[in-house]
Amino acid sequence: MKEKLLYAAVLTAILIATLLLQSYRVDPFETFSLRFNDINFALQEKEPSDSVVFVAVDEPSVNKYGRWPWSREKIAKGVANLHQADVVLLDMIFSEETTQEADSALAASIGMLNGSVCGFFLRHNATQEMEDEALSLLIDSSLDRLQSQIQEHANPSFVAAPFAEMNILPIMEACTLSGSFSTLAEHDHLLRSYPIAVYFQNYLYPSLALQGLRLKFDKDIHRVDARHVELNAKSIGLNESGFVRLNFYNKEQYNTVSFLDVAEGKIAPEFFKNKIVILGITEVGAGDVVSTPIGSIPGPLLHYTFLSNYLEEHLIKEPPYISQILIVMMVLLPFVLVLLLKKILYRVVLYGMLYGIVYGAVRYLFVSQMVYIDLFYPLLALLLSAAAIEAIAFNIQEKGGRFLRDAFSSYLSADLLDQLIKNPDALTLGGESKELSILFSDIRGFTTISESMTPVALIKVLNRYFTPMTNSVLNNGGMLDKYIGDAVMAFFNAPVTIKNHADAACKTALEMIEELDKLNEKFSQEGLPPIHIGVGINTAEVVVGNMGSDTRFNYTVIGDGVNLASRVEGLTKNYGVNILITEFTVAKLRGDFLYRLIEPVKVKGKEEAVHLYQLLPGSSEYRMLVKLYNEALNMYREDRLEEARQRFEELVATYNDTVSEYFLNNIKEGRSWGVHKMTTK
Repeated sequence: MKEKLLYAAVLTAILIATLLLQSYRVDPFETFSLRFNDINFALQEKEPSDSVVFVAVDEPSVNKYGRWPWSREKIAKGVANLHQADVVLLDMIFSEETTQEADSALAASIGMLNGSVCGFFLRHNATQEMEDEALSLLIDSSLDRLQSQIQEHANPSFVAAPFAEMNILPIMEACTLSGSFSTLAEHDHLLRSYPIAVYFQNYLYPSLALQGLRLKFDKDIHRVDARHVELNAKSIGLNESGFVRLNFYNKEQYNTVSFLDVAEGKIAPEFFKNKIVILGITEVGAGDVVSTPIGSIPGPLLHYTFLSNYLEEHLIKEPPYISQILIVMMVLLPFVLVLLLKKILYRVVLYGMLYGIVYGAVRYLFVSQMVYIDLFYPLLALLLSAAAIEAIAFNIQEKGGRFLRDAFSSYLSADLLDQLIKNPDALTLGGESKELSILFSDIRGFTTISESMTPVALIKVLNRYFTPMTNSVLNNGGMLDKYIGDAVMAFFNAPVTIKNHADAACKTALEMIEELDKLNEKFSQEGLPPIHIGVGINTAEVVVGNMGSDTRFNYTVIGDGVNLASRVEGLTKNYGVNILITEFTVAKLRGDFLYRLIEPVKVKGKEEAVHLYQLLPGSSEYRMLVKLYNEALNMYREDRLEEARQRFEELVATYNDTVSEYFLNNIKEGRSWGVHKMTTK
């Protein structure tokens, strides 16, 4: 529960932090976001409108007519040749009077145009005195209707300033409308957006390009809602500052002609028919150069870009809340994957794949549908969430690993313990049905040994005995279940799955006898009594898992198969053997083990007989013993009792074989081959 609360708290904090960073556009994150999403413009292949032309006061023009500013008669000559254009946008200001003749010539040329928009821009400080008549003319270009509609909605915070630099009165009178070409750069000082309108002295004035569209289509602008205006049945989306996000084109694609060619008639006036013409300056030192995501471009191309976006249906659409939804998804993704996948490598790969799918889909939406969705903050949310979740998961895993290592280091080998730590779900409260090989071992005559020793000496002897027995279990991939007095209980194939668990159990039993022989040699030298044990093994489907409560449990096995293994261990003393295994274990053996059938037995509490086998070392001597024994046993099973008796006697005499001695007693008592029912445990 604490872990879930920790996850929830961390994810909530990351979600809130990311949403706040996006909402308040905090640097440097906002700069990263802007640059990250600028790749949109490199991915698409679209062209600007051929209904827009940029007439540039460029280097050839300056070389011909001299440094800017020129005599207004020269400008008038070029403007006069634009008379067939639908609208001419003047991205320049004539704010100072020259000669009356020159000013009048330019005003006359502008007045001959079908439609013209003169530019002005806002300033926070100005020395120019604004005449009342000029202000009155400027107000004629404002949007009173749009302004009243804005007041009824949650209006954007349009750009505003207390002063404006405007054209002289004759020029303003000649222009059809006036429009602003003020704009603002983003956090990284790049221009990405175009203002729809600006505030000046409580009036709202459309931008230069928007005024041009009003004239071209002879339509007014209407407010749709808080973030959209409409012109000629086309919706234009706005941000909170009243700007439109520009959809840039390749710099080489803008249709630009030299003012010199226009003024000298090298370009026929018919070329401009039905077009919107932007007249601006590109010459270095005189023109306005702005930085954009596609590089530095002349300022007039901002108007060009907006006009083309509008005319060619390239206006960017920014659906609300999509980026926020993606942020929520990316915050939750690591948490979901931590629950579903245990390996961090798989999770990291999926983080990249899933974000890559989202990235590809969003970029495709932009290229095909002009839908702009910010992908930086979702990426930031994913990185923060993944880092936090993986850190928490690692910490929890480390704690769990330390707990498991402390709890199971004495019961599992190091290799199996590492596997268990990687897959701790095997230890959840409860159990599972699984095929295991269960081993029981017990000391023969333990009471006699204990009575001959002091308690302290007995404990030392038992510790010396348990150490090699335990090592044999662990070295073969077994799980040491418990010590029961002088008995050892172990099982194989849980909590970690191992191949050929029956082989592992049998190998363990043989090693236990071998290690015990070595230990008894040391005991003999020390004057200590030898230890003899019996080992019983059974393979069965049993229930294995944590038995107990949430706070205290014991990982163990239960079931009839466990009880049978315990009973089989107890029967070793009946036959005087070290190791007995059941027919179920024999059926699962895959290695080259030496064993021999003893007889079918009904143990106490079981109705079905189980065939018991003695497991033996694989030496040549034991192999010969088994060969001769099997011949004798076949005679006994065929009721050839006299022949069997002679053969069993030979085995007892030659090998001191306790099993053969057991069958000799059966023959003497007149018991033939059959199921032996045990009445004791």
